[in-house]
Amino acid sequence: MRILITGGEGQLGTELIAQSKAHGTEVLAPTLAQMDLTDPAWVDAFWDGFQPEVLINAAVYIAVDRAETEPDLAFAVNAAAPAYLAQRCRRAGIPLIHISTDYVFDGQKGSPYLEEDPISPLGVYGRSKAEGESAVRGALDRHLIIRTAWLYSARGANFVKTVMRLAAERDELRIVDDQLGSPTSATDLAGAILHIAGRLGSGAELPWGTYHYCGNGVTSWFGLARHVLDTLVAQERMASFRLTPITTAQYPTPARRPAFSALDCRRIETAFGIIRPPWQAGVEKTVLQLLATFRPSR
Repeated sequence: MRILITGGEGQLGTELIAQSKAHGTEVLAPTLAQMDLTDPAWVDAFWDGFQPEVLINAAVYIAVDRAETEPDLAFAVNAAAPAYLAQRCRRAGIPLIHISTDYVFDGQKGSPYLEEDPISPLGVYGRSKAEGESAVRGALDRHLIIRTAWLYSARGANFVKTVMRLAAERDELRIVDDQLGSPTSATDLAGAILHIAGRLGSGAELPWGTYHYCGNGVTSWFGLARHVLDTLVAQERMASFRLTPITTAQYPTPARRPAFSALDCRRIETAFGIIRPPWQAGVEKTVLQLLATFRPSR
């Protein structure tokens, strides 16, 4: 099976490439410098040369705050590009797995969001991702939209790595405790996506539509930070730490975040037999991977 992966330099894309190659799958994952997703001519050139059988679109403009001042770029990457990719998939007769986000919701529900719950994004990033979802649905029947949340890995920039870096530099961390969600390991998400793609390779027709996948369980950014630091203490890489919970109002940002964006993932578990590990397990694995470069300065 030939898989074209966009966004191969990101956290999820890197994991998708590594796991695909480990299983002997033929993968093409052009870098941003090699293929500009906002230029259809570049997309066509790579497409025609590779002739993919499945497309996984993991490309994303993820700078949530910067999107407020760069809306054109956010919509070009998160909405216009998926629309064109879906059209190409339709013409080629192949399926698309498109990655989306919990930020399409406004966080006011107070319980984990179902796939069919109304969306109401709070900022440019969420609106651009919502428009991308709509474009994919409108252009292609054979699609899977997988919403995820709070993604982290041992690669790239993410909250887990930031907490470890700041813990090595500071005596105290002040972390928001009134935003709740489900941390997600990019390694686990990539495994789930490739499990689904494997069924496509066997010729199976899938239950197309929108699904949720995230780490099992709900916590706050404060709770996530505390687990990262607890893991460091357990590994004897830190004697103690001072972690102070704060409110969203005490840490204002250009873009509003949903207060509760946990996702109900029962649909993907039932449809594809996927078992989601507890979010804590993925965090611990990632911290252990990063320990080689963890050097406390205090």
